[in-house]
This record gives sequence, C-alpha cells and structure tokens, in this order.
Amino acid sequence: MKEIDFLPEWYKTRRRRQIGYHTQYVALVIIFVAVILWNLIDIHLVSKATAELEDLKSKVASIEGVSQEFTRIKGEIAELQGKADILKEIDSKIDIANVLAEISFLSNKKIVFGKIEFIAEVFADGQEKKTPGGSAIKAAQAKFAKKSTLSLGDVRFKVIINGVAPDASDVATLICNLEDSQYFCQVYPSFSRNKEMKATTKGVKQGTSYQVSEFEIGCYLANYRQEEAGFAKNVQSRKR
Repeated sequence: MKEIDFLPEWYKTRRRRQIGYHTQYVALVIIFVAVILWNLIDIHLVSKATAELEDLKSKVASIEGVSQEFTRIKGEIAELQGKADILKEIDSKIDIANVLAEISFLSNKKIVFGKIEFIAEVFADGQEKKTPGGSAIKAAQAKFAKKSTLSLGDVRFKVIINGVAPDASDVATLICNLEDSQYFCQVYPSFSRNKEMKATTKGVKQGTSYQVSEFEIGCYLANYRQEEAGFAKNVQSRKR
C-alpha cells in the first residue's frame, strides 16, 4: 500500500524550524546555567584561596617572630657562654678564707701579720711537681697584688707573708710549719731582722720600746699538679 502525505512542504519546513529553535533555546539555557554555576564555583574557590592565603600570611609572620626570638636567645646564649669562658679563665681556683685560716693555724698567737699578698704567676717549664693539701688568719691584712695585666688560664699563686714576731725562733717555727703544711710548697724566707717598736697599748708605759723580729716569708700554694708534658693544672684547695 502506498502512503499519501497530505501535509504541505511549507508546513514541514516550518515545523523543523520551530524544533531547531526550541533546541537552541534549551542549549542556551543550559549553557547560561552552567556559566552561572561556574562563576559561583570560581567565586567560592577564590574566597577560600584568599582565606587560606591570609592564614598562611599570619603563620609566616608568627614563624618569623619565633625565628627572631630564637636568633635573639641564641645570641644571648653565645654571649653568656663567652662570659662563662672568661670567668673560667680568671677563676683563681683557691679558697682565700681557707688559706688565711691555714696560716693562722700554723702560726702562734705572738705573731702579728702586717700583710699577706697573693701574686698570680703563669706556669713555666721545669717547675717542681707539687700536690695540694692542708686547711686554712688571725687579725691580718690580706690583699691581691695589683698588676697592669691579669694572668689568665692555669696559674700558680705566690704568697708573701709579712709581719712581726717577738723572737726569731717564732719566725723559724712558722717557716717549718709552712713547709710541713700540705697547703704550701717552696717556702723560703725573704728576710728576718730585728726591729725596735714602741708600745701603744693601754696599761703600758708610753715610750716603752720592745725588740721584735720583722720578717717576710715567700711560698707557693700547693693547689696544682704538673703533668709529664710540662703543663700545670690548678686544683681546688682542700678544706680542713
């Protein structure tokens, strides 16, 4: 059977054109909606990225502050370490109170000290090996020798003892006691001479003269040891 198409050609053409228009409209709407959604997504992503960037900036600023504080503290530690090294260098490693007490213990009550002087000397090769020991003055004046330069590092201390005694035998006894003490070594008398002194104490006739023995003794503190290589090291004085 043969089908007969009664629709005119202009109608078919118009119908096809309307369908094409509808398809284009739908496509345009879809594209428009997609563009709007894409813009909204872009705006959200940009806002999120901006917030993350601000957060990173604050973190970077905080890290920079911590880094600066760390650098400052590190500098202070280095400065304190330098000061500690200096203090270690100038540390005499001796107990003055114990040394004075030892001298007082070794002397009798008749001896009066006028000066006790400590002089720091740098170690030299060929010095005798000594070991430390002993313990600790009666009313006396003790001072450190004033020098234009300060000896740093490992040093030994020369002790100069100056005073008066009623008799030369008292000076000799003090020298023997210093030699026997573990606190001192290389004891030597600088001088010992008779001297006339006038009494100034109440109850004694003014102008009365007394013969005394003025003396000066030198020695070294035995608070160090000298190693075989020739380098001497200080050690702490021991307490009685």
